[in-house]
Amino acid sequence: MLLIYVHKITPRVSYTLRHICKRILGIEVELTSKIETFIAHDGPKFSYGKKPLGKELYFQSVDLLFEHGITDTDITVYSWEDTKCFFPVKNEASALPFDIFSATFYLLSRYEEYLPHVKDDLGRFPATESLGYTEDFLQDPVVDIWAYRLCDLLISKYPDIAINLRSFSIRPIVKVSQTFIYKQKGIVRSVGASLRDILKLRFRRLIDRLKVLSGFMKDPYDTFDLLIEFQKHKKRDLLVVFGLGDYSSYEKNINFNKQAHQSVIKHVSDYIDVGLKVSYEAIEDVSVLKEEKKRIESIFNRQLKHCVCSFYKLKLPEAYRNFIELEIENDFSMGYPDHVGFRAGTCTPFLFYDLDYEVQTPLLVHSFYFTSEALNHHTTSASLTFKINTYIDKIKKVNGCFMPVFSNDLFSDLQHQQYWKSVYELIWNYDDE
Repeated sequence: MLLIYVHKITPRVSYTLRHICKRILGIEVELTSKIETFIAHDGPKFSYGKKPLGKELYFQSVDLLFEHGITDTDITVYSWEDTKCFFPVKNEASALPFDIFSATFYLLSRYEEYLPHVKDDLGRFPATESLGYTEDFLQDPVVDIWAYRLCDLLISKYPDIAINLRSFSIRPIVKVSQTFIYKQKGIVRSVGASLRDILKLRFRRLIDRLKVLSGFMKDPYDTFDLLIEFQKHKKRDLLVVFGLGDYSSYEKNINFNKQAHQSVIKHVSDYIDVGLKVSYEAIEDVSVLKEEKKRIESIFNRQLKHCVCSFYKLKLPEAYRNFIELEIENDFSMGYPDHVGFRAGTCTPFLFYDLDYEVQTPLLVHSFYFTSEALNHHTTSASLTFKINTYIDKIKKVNGCFMPVFSNDLFSDLQHQQYWKSVYELIWNYDDE
């Protein structure tokens, strides 16, 4: 067991130290504010505070983890070894030249998203407003890199320390905004779409639509058997999230009551984890979210555990509080739709910390690394494959979780960039060892 001395054990201190030591490094940890207990401990230990107690392994702190509320703080980011860091400290006795724990808390708590910022057209916190983007470390899992530097220091000081590092993993997500493109759309929508095809001279699309509606062809967006075949060949923690919101300007899926729609969800859930793509309207309205949760639970007959917000829109902390109120366990919305990288600076799932209430919550937040939209500038399979392998290698170095987001329509024959199937196959069959 690793014992850590802190002069005052605040919720922020407990949350951050336990995340780094336990969740990332797999080290059993205990905190104490009693000097005599720390001195008497003959196992691995270190102190964290303004000054060291003696000649122990020591990490200097700044004030962030001992504060309450949110203050606008000037942050200076600088290069350190082969990464970047912030919250520098000056005590030469400190084992690191920056406060690793405060920097970690700042990123995991999404502190910057509570500060004044310019939102995008959908009311989201844009990547361009983030510290990671402006200081060019968005694509690096800096929290995990820092944690592994801490691990090296602990091993150097205590060679026999018990460490249980996690394994590298890949967890793809497939979001389903439209289960079908032609099927089950109703007479009005089908006729209207057919007329648009004629006016725009999209005769191939019109023929395909008529084939699907007459039962001679499978709907192009119904690519779920492909996902199931991959799962049968090599089992992974794939998550497929279905949208079940009411039709609106933002939600275009077919009615949740359609038998064909429900059959697809049931079929997929027999082989793969299924979750809810929370509609745009439900993100901020807990009553709408409750109804959508009820819908999907009635379809696959089990409790909903996993969610992704439509358009990855997160209004913190309200969106997560709604998830917690409805006992949803996992969120997979933590990322940027138009930029590759880590919104929270980590490739390790972390518990959401509510800054307003100063409390750790039970909601587990998972960071995705990229969406297909963020990589649309790649025009060839070769360039995209090279880039993805680079991303995977970076995350593999810290035994993190590589989480890409796809959509079911990417694997259809209608997709302009036909190489997405091969990209998905590349990721799926990647050697984790």
